[in-house]
Amino acid sequence: MAEITLKDIRKTYGTVDAIKGVSLDIADGEFVVLVGPSGCGKSTLLRMIAGLEGITGGDIHIGGRRVNDVEPAERDIAMVFQNYALYPHMTVRQNLAYGLKNRNTPADEIDRRITTAARTLEIDTYLDRKPRQLSGGQRQRVAMGRAIVRQPAAFLFDEPLSNLDAKLRGQMRIEIKRLQRSLGTTSVYVTHDQMEAMTLADRLVVVNAGRIEQVGTPIELYERPATTFVATFIGSPSMNLLKGADASAGWSLSPSVSRPNGEFTLGVRPEDLSPLAADDATSPFEATVRVDGIELVGAESLIHGRLENGADLIFRVSGRARYEIGDTVKVGAKADALHVFGANGERLM
Repeated sequence: MAEITLKDIRKTYGTVDAIKGVSLDIADGEFVVLVGPSGCGKSTLLRMIAGLEGITGGDIHIGGRRVNDVEPAERDIAMVFQNYALYPHMTVRQNLAYGLKNRNTPADEIDRRITTAARTLEIDTYLDRKPRQLSGGQRQRVAMGRAIVRQPAAFLFDEPLSNLDAKLRGQMRIEIKRLQRSLGTTSVYVTHDQMEAMTLADRLVVVNAGRIEQVGTPIELYERPATTFVATFIGSPSMNLLKGADASAGWSLSPSVSRPNGEFTLGVRPEDLSPLAADDATSPFEATVRVDGIELVGAESLIHGRLENGADLIFRVSGRARYEIGDTVKVGAKADALHVFGANGERLM
């Protein structure tokens, strides 16, 4: 196991700055998830840690050793890819053993590591099968097994679940987290799926346009997003963002709610909004919406509404929705559920 340190990492392709001075400390044994939209630079960062992508500037340390010019095979890391990267002509056992044989690991040690990893991942009955005889989930377990038998200082995961269906992704998330906790190996995981990120991470790193937008635990980022980008990226559905608190906007704040001078954006999460009685004027925040969409999502419903100024607003209700398309609904929120952002998108309060 080892800590990983990135210091002012930069990557340039011609005149394009893909990574713009990223610094990050990952503790020994920590599970850190890099999350962000496609093209934000998160996979490039992971590949630079792995040594598969050269860096333009800055320093990378793994276990206290500067690895800028160290070959990938010498960095003591194991990577799990999106497409499994298994050798189709080899059995599961041979796939697991391949990297160890290349390192001249003794045969009895190879057998011991394969047996341990196969039992841990519950693939011990598949050892004599070839990848084409396995399901997607089984192949992903084999890919993780190949990383585990290496006993590396760190695991790097590059969107390993994106090829699986939704149900299997949920199962594999639990398995990956359980496995990482039991092994205690430093892990860096890349995904664009914020649900995946929230469930797996000890700490989340939100990446946007080649920069780190915010770092923190999932609950910290959810409850106190530093920017409007984080506010809308973390959470499903995303935070409602509203501008212009006046009569024509269709929403208002009570005088007791603190607000900055000048332009600002108000944020409120759908689950923090609740319907109000028509004559209720005591809510710190209130809005009147016209219902134009209803989603039943199991034990609750998402109500999509439209404010008078055309802005969208979503709120949740438990159980089946008791509204119809075209209904007018008054909703409110408590003062401590409100988020205030400045004109530049950064959190003010």
